[in-house]
Amino acid sequence: MTRPNPRQSAALSAALSGAVDLSGLKAKADAVSRQPAPSAAPAGGGEQPAGDFVFAVTEASFQTDVVERSMQVPVIVDLWAEWCGPCKQLSPVLERLAQAAGGSWVLATVDVDTNPRIAQLFGVQSIPTIVAIAGGQPIDAFAGALPEPEIRKWLDSLLDALRDKLPGIRVAEQGATAGEPYEEPEDPRFTAAEDAFEQGDYDAAEAAYQEILDAEPANADAKAALAQVRFTARAEAADPSSVAAADSDPDNVEAQLTAADAQIAANQVEAAFTRLVDTVRRTFGEDRDRVRQHLVGLFELFPSDDPRVAAARRNLASALF
Repeated sequence: MTRPNPRQSAALSAALSGAVDLSGLKAKADAVSRQPAPSAAPAGGGEQPAGDFVFAVTEASFQTDVVERSMQVPVIVDLWAEWCGPCKQLSPVLERLAQAAGGSWVLATVDVDTNPRIAQLFGVQSIPTIVAIAGGQPIDAFAGALPEPEIRKWLDSLLDALRDKLPGIRVAEQGATAGEPYEEPEDPRFTAAEDAFEQGDYDAAEAAYQEILDAEPANADAKAALAQVRFTARAEAADPSSVAAADSDPDNVEAQLTAADAQIAANQVEAAFTRLVDTVRRTFGEDRDRVRQHLVGLFELFPSDDPRVAAARRNLASALF
């Protein structure tokens, strides 16, 4: 299988929609069920605890755990393999989101190396591939380790479309309304990083968030938090007179970076962005790249749709090219 390409998502989704016949795996599962039962139940079999929203699936258990269960709630099928690097980034995110969803959807993981018929059924050409099953049929899909915000949007759209069609979604939501919401378990990695940040140990907080990103490069929460930690550490060390000093010495790159941090801390966002864009125009080589990276890091402190960020990105592109 080839490396995943997120741009295949739309085409994959369209190809799966109404085009996959799950009866082949049903026949396979029926045949297996007529054989003597093994001494140990297969991982992901139909004997999962009621509160377990993440489970492994085999060819033998696919009919029960995926097809039949999808009559009640959406089943998100994660097709992965042990050797797949992007899978190791995506799967933990999906597992965390499934537990947080509290049963409004469930996650079925499929090792394609040990269950090739399932991969063949969906015509999988790259992994990770994620397929949403509802009402016994695939309804949507994407390929590649997408960023967590995009996955959340995809899931929200999926649940909105199915809310009046599958009873399990309504039951899960009613349980939350009745005062029994599923509380997402705290991630000890984030807890340690947040504790360090609150104590002013910015080096430890940065190291903790960086460790999360080393394991999950697409983790948007850790990326945003890391940017905040780095900025806070710089801003607290900045001299209040740094803006005046930078204005009097426009060719001093270090002074421009420090002044921009001070302006951001004073909520002079547009002025800080303009300062660094102008510095990019005046510099070359390593200095220019250093300023560019600093500015991009400041962008991470704001929502991606902030108009000030959008304008500054356009100005930066103009300055660079």
